[in-house]
Amino acid sequence: MPPTYRSLLDRIQLSWVPLLLIALLSGCSSLDYYSQLLDGQVDLLQRRQTISQLLSNPQTDAQLRRRLALSQQARSFASQHLALPDNQSYRVYADVQRPFVLWNVFATPEFSLKPELHCFPIAGCVAYLGYYQLGRARGAAALLKQQGLDVYMGGVEAYSTLGWFDDPLLNTMLRWSDERLVSVIFHELAHQQFYVAGDTEFNESFATFVEQQGLRQWRAERGQSAADPSADQQREQFTQLVLKTRARLETLYASGQSAEQMRQGKQAEFDRLRAEYHDLRQRSWGGVGRYDGWINSPINNAKLLPFGLYDQWVPAFAKLFAEANGDWPVFYQKVAKLGGLPADQRKAALEQRLMAN
Repeated sequence: MPPTYRSLLDRIQLSWVPLLLIALLSGCSSLDYYSQLLDGQVDLLQRRQTISQLLSNPQTDAQLRRRLALSQQARSFASQHLALPDNQSYRVYADVQRPFVLWNVFATPEFSLKPELHCFPIAGCVAYLGYYQLGRARGAAALLKQQGLDVYMGGVEAYSTLGWFDDPLLNTMLRWSDERLVSVIFHELAHQQFYVAGDTEFNESFATFVEQQGLRQWRAERGQSAADPSADQQREQFTQLVLKTRARLETLYASGQSAEQMRQGKQAEFDRLRAEYHDLRQRSWGGVGRYDGWINSPINNAKLLPFGLYDQWVPAFAKLFAEANGDWPVFYQKVAKLGGLPADQRKAALEQRLMAN
């Protein structure tokens, strides 16, 4: 067994001990959940192949070879130019032979936008449960629905283990465009650079800023023109539609109306969201609907949860980067200092930068 794989497997076994102890104290259902996480991560590692070996193998598919080569250019750029961790993450490849590496299950009460939280060692509390098998995710979603909760299940194409393991490049990531592949490598490595347990908005906004700024520098280094802003503009416009819907729902749920009245008002807000989207698509997007699939499928509270998590504080981190004069190590020091503050002080500091000229 190669030393690299052995060390990784040792880290899995050691790091999973507290998780399994917690599962034993929490009951059989928790043990089953942690067990499938362990099985899924070990299966992922067993599928690893060193990318350098794949690139030197003449039998490697030409298209796969091209995408792997691009990933390694981005991987080196991340450490050399963005000061991101220089380790073996994304220098190995794994084909999980499915469209998603795992599925996340979100849940909220029927009349609330507060997620059902699940707390773990290291990662802190998160608003979802992850499953490596689609059948398990569907089963968990069904059980939550039986409890009267709003439930949403979404496929995940990449994730970070926060530096505990050497994360592999996945076949699920290769479905993206070249630029998206590059940006996600930057994003996931940013999670390894710094992470605050239990503060999803902070973590995702930080990683999204690193991704966006890193991509700007990547393009400049390669002499590429700036990206077409239309896609980003459409994403922002769509996100704002959803966030406004959430704000109106929060007002509705706090109104003290009867359950039936809130149920009717809730459906009316979802109908309004669809109508506003179709109007925006026709009026501003030339009839091209990037989000038709999402908007035309069932909508509930849980489906709205991920919106705003990835970009709420991005402008604040941009100002922090400017304060660091574009020096990545200095920027990371400032991020770490900010992340070390108590939650309320951290939020206040971010809000202050958003309001600053």
